Amino acid sequence: MIINDDVVEAFNKRLNVDPNNIKTMTPSQLDRVKEIGTQAENLMKNRDFAYFVHTFKFDRIDVLTELGGHTADQNAERIAIANQLSGLDEFIKSLKRAVYYKNRVVSQQNSQVAPAGPIA
Repeated sequence: MIINDDVVEAFNKRLNVDPNNIKTMTPSQLDRVKEIGTQAENLMKNRDFAYFVHTFKFDRIDVLTELGGHTADQNAERIAIANQLSGLDEFIKSLKRAVYYKNRVVSQQNSQVAPAGPIA
């Protein structure tokens, strides 16, 4: 498998966000956090995406329940299925984390904007 230039560029441009560095990010980085969070939120709300995620999970569970014995190969397959399900759960957690960071940025930006007082 050859890694193409788009993958390398995306990896090099990835944004590392944690709750401690949000306050020190540049405006363009904050905009990127909001953009990624919105994309993640849209993906999680997409019915087709949810359908395929759950279909994949049910398929893996079906394969798991069909394993009747406890040979070394069947146990290795159980471990592989558990790893697949865990990877999918971690992916969903990464989407939720992106939404969380977006909401933190928006909340922080909203709290920095002072409400306008009455005009005299």
